Amino acid sequence: MKYCIGVDLGGTNIAVGLIDLDGRRILHKKSVKTRAPRPCEEISSDIKAVCLDLCQMEGISLSDVLWIGIATPGIVRAGVVISAVNLGWSDEPFGEILSRITGRPTFVANDANAAAYAEAKWGCGVGEDSLIAITLGTGIGGGIILDGKIWEGFNGFAAELGHMVIAVDGRHCACGLRGCFEAYCSATALVHETRRMMKLYPDSLMWEIAGGDITRIDGRTAFKANSRGDFAAHQVIEDFVNYLAIGIANIINIFQPSVVCLGGGISGQGEELMRPLRERLRYTSFGTKDMRTRVEAAVYKNDAGIIGAGLLGIMED
Repeated sequence: MKYCIGVDLGGTNIAVGLIDLDGRRILHKKSVKTRAPRPCEEISSDIKAVCLDLCQMEGISLSDVLWIGIATPGIVRAGVVISAVNLGWSDEPFGEILSRITGRPTFVANDANAAAYAEAKWGCGVGEDSLIAITLGTGIGGGIILDGKIWEGFNGFAAELGHMVIAVDGRHCACGLRGCFEAYCSATALVHETRRMMKLYPDSLMWEIAGGDITRIDGRTAFKANSRGDFAAHQVIEDFVNYLAIGIANIINIFQPSVVCLGGGISGQGEELMRPLRERLRYTSFGTKDMRTRVEAAVYKNDAGIIGAGLLGIMED
């Protein structure tokens, strides 16, 4: 059996998994608190301790592990964490430090890029050389896989897809710009628009679904009401899908990837989201009948970071 370890380093928790590369599965998982901000060396020591625990569970030694991969927040370039505000790091040679502590080859990538790599290698992009992942969450995250490798840009800042402007002088975005993709198609934006329409339509089924409490709505509320024929909810979903199609069409027309992978909780709406989205993309993105970018929902949810991190060693082979 070929083993590797994937580490999903978050601001709150460090999730670590021992991976069976041949079986394409996580054998054992363990999570510990990050307790950030802390020095890179301290967090690396905690990671080593968890790695040793996982190896003990499997009855192997750390030397049996081919490599360790890390998915980390922040800007990453060539194994160096250039900036990770929530960890309190700047220009930390994370890969070098953990490799020295563990004695294993270590690879580091931004967490969104690692999640995209998981989908490219074992998820909805299996068998393809190019995939672009778009995660519709609190903001919009992105990851670009070209020719089987993560594209970081020359400075590590690539794939900030959420801050592509899709509406000149449009809605304010948290980044300070106006009209960003994120301001229209993040889960946060969807919730904001759902609340706005609920206030305009007090007889909307969305009020019933929310139990009469506008603070209890989430990204699924409008979809649930839309499935029951609610007019206001239909307007919310119609606008959301239209803007989403604009953003994805721009990405397809620039990169022409084999697959665009949609992640985040909203992607769980399945064909209620994907069917109208694909229909709009037929007319707004370039491609031929037999050579057109596939748009798919992400396969991996909570384990995407662990798996993508663990597979980073494959990219370096």
